[in-house]
Amino acid sequence: MKKTSWGFIAVIVGIILVLGMIFAGKYNSFVNAEESVNQSAAQIDNQLQRRADLIPNLVNTVKGYSIHEKDVLTQIANARAKLAGAQTKTDQANADAELSGALSRLLVISENYPELKADKQFTQLMDELAGTENRIATARMDYNKQVETFNKEIKRFPGSIIASMGGFKAKDYFKAEERAKQAPQVNFGETK
Repeated sequence: MKKTSWGFIAVIVGIILVLGMIFAGKYNSFVNAEESVNQSAAQIDNQLQRRADLIPNLVNTVKGYSIHEKDVLTQIANARAKLAGAQTKTDQANADAELSGALSRLLVISENYPELKADKQFTQLMDELAGTENRIATARMDYNKQVETFNKEIKRFPGSIIASMGGFKAKDYFKAEERAKQAPQVNFGETK
C-alpha cells in the first residue's frame, strides 16, 4: 500500500474515534441528566409520602373534636389513597392537588374549634405538615429545574441526534392541576 492510503485510513480512523468520543460523552451526559431528573422525582415522592404519613395522625386528632365533619375527613382519606396509587407524574400532581384542597378545608374546620387549635398534638402536627408542604414545593421546583436541563440537552443539536439514537425522551414537568389554583370553598351547611 502507498503512504497516501495509510494516511487516508488513519484520518478516517481518527475521525471515527473523535465522533465516538463525542457520542459517548454526550450519551453519558444524558444518562447523568436523566438520573438527576429521577432523583428529583424520588425526592418529591419522599416528601409526599412524609405528608401522607402525617395525615392519619392529624385526622385522628381532629376526629375527636369534630365528629360531624366526616365529609372532609373522608375526602382526605380518598385523596391520600389516590396519591399513594398514582402511576404517573400527572396522576400524582392531580392527586396532590386534591389532597391539598381537602387539607385546606380541614384547616378551615379547625378554626371552628378553639380547643383543637390549642391542642399540643394538633399544633405539632400542623407545624410538621407546614414544613412538609414547604419541602414538597422545593422538591417540585428542583424536579422541574432538572427536567428543564434534561429536555434542553436532548433537544439541542447535535444532542438531539444522539438522544434519539439512545432512546432518550423529554420528561414531563410537575404541573399543578387547574383547580389547585383556586381557593377551596368550605360550606358548613349554612344557608344564606
